[in-house]
Order: sequence, then C-alpha cells, then structure tokens
Amino acid sequence: MRSVPRSFLLGIVALAALSACKPQENNAVQAAASAASATPASPAENPSKPQTRGTDMRKEDIGGDFTLTDGDGKPFSLSDLKGKVVILSFGYTHCPDVCPTELLTYSDTLKQLGDQAKDVKVVFVSIDPERDTPEIIGKYAKQFNPDFIGLTATGNQSLPVIKQQYRVVSAKVNQKEDGENYLVDHSSGAYLIDKNGEVAIFSPYGSEPETIAADVRTLL
Repeated sequence: MRSVPRSFLLGIVALAALSACKPQENNAVQAAASAASATPASPAENPSKPQTRGTDMRKEDIGGDFTLTDGDGKPFSLSDLKGKVVILSFGYTHCPDVCPTELLTYSDTLKQLGDQAKDVKVVFVSIDPERDTPEIIGKYAKQFNPDFIGLTATGNQSLPVIKQQYRVVSAKVNQKEDGENYLVDHSSGAYLIDKNGEVAIFSPYGSEPETIAADVRTLL
C-alpha cells in the first residue's frame, strides 16, 4: 500500500483548520495534525530530548522569514526576532471569539513563563489587511499585552505568499453588500518558532497556557 506524503497530509490539516471563529471544529484539526505528524521514535532515539506537547514540526518544510508592517507603520521582519522564541499566530481584529481567546491564552502563557518571558515574543499577523491598518492591528495586539507585536500587509507586501509559507488558509464569509461587514474563516493555533527562526512546534487552538509554556521552555 502506497504511503501518503506528509506534505499532502499537512495540506489536509491546513484546509481542515478553517475555523469560521468556531473553536469546536479545531478538536478534529488537532487530532488530524497529530496523526499526520506522529512518527514514534525508538527508545534509543534522542533519549534526552525534551518531550513537546504540541505537534513537532521540525522535519516539515514550513515557515521562513517575511516582512510586514507593524503598528508604527514601519517594516518589521520575523528575522528581527532571532535570538527570541516566537509565538506566531494569524487572525484579524474583527474576529468575534477565536482570536481574542488565543491572544488571552498567549498573554497567560507569558505569565506562566515568569522571568523567561523576556526571551519570548508574541506576533499576531492579520489575514484581513483591508480593514486591519497598521495602527488598528498594533493597538489591537497590545490590548492583550503591551509587548505583543501586531503586523499587517501594506503596499507590495504579499500576504498570500506568507500564508503559503505557513500553510494558513482564510476566506471571507457572510459578506454584506457594503463589502465591509464580514467574517473570515481562518486557520487557528500558533507556531512556536525557535531562536534560529525555524518553526519547531504547532500549538493547536484550545491549548492551555501551561501546555504552551512547557513547549516554549524546550526552545529557550
């Protein structure tokens, strides 16, 4: 029986992650992600390696540097944060529940980390740049924690390329005739990026702050 490529399976996971701001759908996503990436290691394989609670993404071709615009209207590159562990999530400011819940969770995660939080940055990327101006996304992110970084696409910055890099999917729904009132189905969860700027762990929506903090500590 032919094996299914891991990249294909993760593509399915990304498509399934469309949340329409309905957190209950992500239980299936978490199970699918675990099934897609789980490769049991033998006891002799890296016996001292810390065990992660999210999905280990180190062997996946995912992620990479990008440049967007921060809340001050200045270009900001992910590589600017090398030397820090990054919690990277995607969403938008009009999101009614999933995004606020996640950002509150990441704020609580930093509290769990205590003094170690100084080596961790939370980056929130808007998948709705039409409404999320730099000022709006910057203020929104800092409502949850003054150190959070909100980013959005401006000018010739290509959000579709970044979404492809991180296998993020999003689509407008319930758009009214005026074109300004709509929701956006989008991938939920966060990527934990190590100090070298490499995606290390995927933390699904619904993870507890203690769980995320434990995974972050393995990267510090």
